[in-house]
Amino acid sequence: MSVDALVAKIKEKQNPSVAGLDPKIDYVPEFIRKKAYDEYGKSLKGVCEAIWEYNKGLIDALYDIVPAVKPQSAFYEMYGLCGEELLSRTIAYAKQKGLYVILDVKRNDIGSTAQAYSAAYLGRVYADGEEFKANPVDCVTVNPYLGTDGIAPFVDDCKKYDKAIFALVKTSNPSSGELQDLIAGEEHIYEKVARLVNEWGKGTEGECGYTAVGAVVGATYPEQAKILRSLMPKAYFLVPGYGAQGGSAKDVKNSFNADGLGAIVNSSRGIMCAYKKGGWAEEAYAEAARTEAVRMRDELCSIL
Repeated sequence: MSVDALVAKIKEKQNPSVAGLDPKIDYVPEFIRKKAYDEYGKSLKGVCEAIWEYNKGLIDALYDIVPAVKPQSAFYEMYGLCGEELLSRTIAYAKQKGLYVILDVKRNDIGSTAQAYSAAYLGRVYADGEEFKANPVDCVTVNPYLGTDGIAPFVDDCKKYDKAIFALVKTSNPSSGELQDLIAGEEHIYEKVARLVNEWGKGTEGECGYTAVGAVVGATYPEQAKILRSLMPKAYFLVPGYGAQGGSAKDVKNSFNADGLGAIVNSSRGIMCAYKKGGWAEEAYAEAARTEAVRMRDELCSIL
């Protein structure tokens, strides 16, 4: 299963972290922007080419340190069609470098629309007897708040095509509690969703013991993570909120199991924009990102 591939890469790199690739043009060093604008003009094409060079530099600096990258689709979609093409290039380049790719799209719907979303990211699309793979990613994030019929197509494709999903359970944003912390019966909503995640994962266990249906659990809620770890013992956790959002290594410890596995911790701005701190020259942005990725790896490993 795809989760076995993720666990194998985490073990190989001795690193339970994922580098988020959530680029804004103002994250990109000026010398890269200038080169792209000189060639393509101050246009969406120029913006996308600048980000492409930036992403390549980051991936080149990180691929032997981190097991996975997590592009956030919105940061590409906002640049229009050329942004979508940039995302496709970034995914392909990351896969070429041997990285596990989690595409952060948080998609879902019901019926045939859910099936279409799943086909776009995990499955296959068909046209006049031909089969195509639209997005060669390993895993996507999904929104579980439409219930089982919105998740079933994704689970089916996980089984059929050896993929994985991370369902939103307890997110890292400050207002997540407005809905997720509501009491339904005797439990919080996030606990009920966790029980569903546990059910959806049955029958998708890999050799590592973890299922293809994982959970997004924010680093900013360590006490809730402890509860959720007990409710979803076989679910891998994707843990956002470390670093720039305030979560620490100590905060993420509850997301892991006793074997030191069970979670992968995301850092986006902390790695991507590391050159903006500590007196780095902008030309050394990739070296700064690598240094931060190593520091994060060592900090996480120290608490496991």
